[in-house]
Amino acid sequence: MTAVVTASPPNARAGLLLGLLGVLAFSLTLPMTRVAVAELDASFVAFGRMAIAGLVAAAWLLVTRARVPARALWAPLAWAALGIVFGFPLLSSLALRSMPASHGAIVNGLLPFTTALFAAWLYRDRQGARFWICAAIGSAIVIAFALREGNARLTAGDLWMLGAVVLGALGYVIGGRIAASIGGIGVILWALALALPISLPIALWLALTTPLAASVPAWGGFLYVALVSQLIGFFAWYNGLALGGIARVGQMQLLQVFFTIMFAATLFGERVAPVTWLAAAAVVVCIAIGRSGPKREAG
Repeated sequence: MTAVVTASPPNARAGLLLGLLGVLAFSLTLPMTRVAVAELDASFVAFGRMAIAGLVAAAWLLVTRARVPARALWAPLAWAALGIVFGFPLLSSLALRSMPASHGAIVNGLLPFTTALFAAWLYRDRQGARFWICAAIGSAIVIAFALREGNARLTAGDLWMLGAVVLGALGYVIGGRIAASIGGIGVILWALALALPISLPIALWLALTTPLAASVPAWGGFLYVALVSQLIGFFAWYNGLALGGIARVGQMQLLQVFFTIMFAATLFGERVAPVTWLAAAAVVVCIAIGRSGPKREAG
């Protein structure tokens, strides 16, 4: 079997733009989660966001009389739901009980490389050497930054975030794959609806058994992660993955680290050192060089 070099997908530019819009929406996820879990139970924040988004998704599917996905897609949808509906929200909420949003964003910077690895492993989404070299360099920058901020050690919060990254990447890759069949909007809507029989009872139980007294900013953060992070942002993100390619568009998420840190600084008052912006520039260069190379596909 030989490898052939092909040009970028014809809709790559539109895919990258949609991916960027999704990244901007997701960039506020960790700061908003941090605000919410500072006053609300982390498990309630996680399952509550799943349940609210799931109810909206189910209503949307009913009102629009959406076609039920083919039977062969239900297993991939379940895997996507495990990653993007359950795994990432729950584990990241637990992580942000003990770390600032800017630190969580640094660990989350491993998501693009992890996404590309899952894409290559599960779907043979091959890229050229330039892409992988740039992806490795960009991820190494993120890791070095995380170790610098954590005094060369990983905390329990880091481990929770690493788990969130692994499950989130798995959900992104599988969801991005089936988005070609049912659309990016369809993936997140059906994944949320599929998870609703689990997420809703748990959310209701937590609402009855945990304190709900919180400030307006805390509830605002909760509503943001429920409606934007868990639902609206995926509309752009999955369509971007479907149009531009999982690994290439997934690399755009390296920028999320630095968008998140910028929002944390400007909107939430976290102090950001100059080295952060130097690292951000280095990562942007890695992405630009990496996606300019040819893609390799098995043939």
